[in-house]
Amino acid sequence: MGGMATVTQWVEGTRPRTLPNSIAPVLVGAGAAQNIDGFSLPMALLALLVSVALQVGVNFANDYSDGIRGTDDNRVGPFRLVGSGAADPTAVRNAAFAAFGVAAVAGLVLIAMSGYWWLLAFGVLCIAGAWFYTGGSKPYGYSGFGEVAVFLFFGPMGVLGTLFVQTGEVTGIGIGAAVAVGCFSTAVLVANNLRDIPTDTQAGKRTLAVLLGDKDTRRLYLALVVAPFLITLVIGVRVPLALLGLLALPLAALGARRVVQGKTGLQLIPVLRDTGLAMLLWAVAVGGTLMLS
Repeated sequence: MGGMATVTQWVEGTRPRTLPNSIAPVLVGAGAAQNIDGFSLPMALLALLVSVALQVGVNFANDYSDGIRGTDDNRVGPFRLVGSGAADPTAVRNAAFAAFGVAAVAGLVLIAMSGYWWLLAFGVLCIAGAWFYTGGSKPYGYSGFGEVAVFLFFGPMGVLGTLFVQTGEVTGIGIGAAVAVGCFSTAVLVANNLRDIPTDTQAGKRTLAVLLGDKDTRRLYLALVVAPFLITLVIGVRVPLALLGLLALPLAALGARRVVQGKTGLQLIPVLRDTGLAMLLWAVAVGGTLMLS
């Protein structure tokens, strides 16, 4: 059984490095809303709370599910509460449920403000998607569908959900930005799963990286990192200032270099950080310019 984890360990258990994944879609969605004069600060802040709470919830849920399965026993990645024995599995599961509860309450308020009650189904789907990623008897994150889910949840659902709840509309710029953020987010997961190919193979965790193999996983990562910058050029035709998103290129290139060089294990951990920061910088630059245009 787990012990009593310290506050620092609990904070580490939320995996702060993954939080750009939940902040970026809301920044960009809010910018796209302002671009058609539909921005609402209270609604954008609620959307941010929903997104961050879901992200923390999914991180605790993964920690719990992987920990009780023993997937994390030989892990090279970040600290895990259950896998390390620092925390009781039930406490980690309850922390996940508490985070999902915060997301649900904030989401209800947001839906009530928007008047789009059909979005409730969308909220239920998000929470179910977060739990069954590694939870339940047949987690889809273990069957190669994790990347698809991350692309959908953090790309189109995160960006266009934020845009739609404020404006009741979906725009071309919003769709382009949603695909870009989805690609960045998926690239973070692909880098993570590339690092874990040896241990995941041992644990019988069939991620997309395990199915594709090392070489093709690296190619997929590069394609995902290049795509947002191509989209930036297209958005730049309509909103020239959005070309500031290209400022994230050097950061993305840092991560891409390690992937191209064939780095493995611990040497891939900085790739997650650099890709996440590139995504955040891109989201600030593009979301910010859409706000101003």
